[in-house]
Amino acid sequence: MPPHSSPPDLHTFQHHWQDEADAAYLYRLLSAAEPDAKKKDIYQRLAEVEDRHVQIWASVLREHGHEPGTFHPSGRTRLLAWFGRLFGPGFLLPMLLAEEGREVKGYIDLYRRTAKGAPGANESLLLARESAEHASTLSSISGKAGEPWHRTSSGGFLRNVVYGFNDGLTANFGLVAGVIGASASTAHRTVILAGVAGLIADALSMGSSGYLAAKSEQEVYANEIAMERDEIALMPEVERDELALIYETKGMSRDSALALATEVMADPARMLEEQVQEELGIGDPQMSPMREAWVTGAATAVGALIPVFPFFFWSGTTAIIVAFVIAMASHWIVGAARSVFTGRSAFRSGLDMFVVGLGVAVIGYFVGERVSRALSL
Repeated sequence: MPPHSSPPDLHTFQHHWQDEADAAYLYRLLSAAEPDAKKKDIYQRLAEVEDRHVQIWASVLREHGHEPGTFHPSGRTRLLAWFGRLFGPGFLLPMLLAEEGREVKGYIDLYRRTAKGAPGANESLLLARESAEHASTLSSISGKAGEPWHRTSSGGFLRNVVYGFNDGLTANFGLVAGVIGASASTAHRTVILAGVAGLIADALSMGSSGYLAAKSEQEVYANEIAMERDEIALMPEVERDELALIYETKGMSRDSALALATEVMADPARMLEEQVQEELGIGDPQMSPMREAWVTGAATAVGALIPVFPFFFWSGTTAIIVAFVIAMASHWIVGAARSVFTGRSAFRSGLDMFVVGLGVAVIGYFVGERVSRALSL
């Protein structure tokens, strides 16, 4: 049996019919709430295009003996409409932008898995292009660049070191404090044993988490690049205009940006490289999962060692004081280092982590002490 003879996916077609009708409903609501005449007209025209999309899916459904029925806004759409009326266009615009992004991705996915000439194939390709144009229009209105149907995030060597170190330091500091509170008379050997065990457990846990996170990130990037490749093949004009807009934002004139984008578009491999780098921001090689595991695990182990190692050289109150001072200073330093990623002031970030570390130590100590007392009764 040839691929195109497989039964049509009426459930998916009905889902897209509902999505397009919901979008038209929200665009009209957005148009009614928008005070700017130019934007109001744009939203109204987008609603009319969505109406045409609704009719396309209704025709496909009827061709296969299924009546789409009467439109009723979905529960999610009713909720968005309520918030839109309450908070105005500024709330609805990003919601619709995200929805257009989901539609583009959904239509491309549908086209990928539908045989050429099968029901829904041509419609999904057409609507993917038009939804991409809608998303680009909304992006320009909202002042955002890029394609909202792509979701990527970057890792980073320094970030993994800082956060792995922080996790090991805080977790093992709390463990050591708890052991000290629970076994004051035999704290020296017990702290070393518990601290080393905690160090190994934290390092292995964070290392494996780093590996899985990097592996998942690689899979996300591979999927995004595959989507971008399909978009270049399926809707080259939209991708060309998107690249030209990026060039414009970098200072080129509109004509020069369009000419360069057209030149790049002539070479699909070069076009893919440009789009992946400019839009997705993943042009540089990503850290391998195994290296991610080693970096994160090693940083965690170093952080976890800090509250333990004074007990290798001192004992009793001296070891406890040295461990506390070094651990608290390390909390402040690692908090300040996190300001690189959070954008906050180094002092404030360091102070926040200092307070967190102090809280962990106090809670750990008193919990250990209370548990020890309870067990000795």
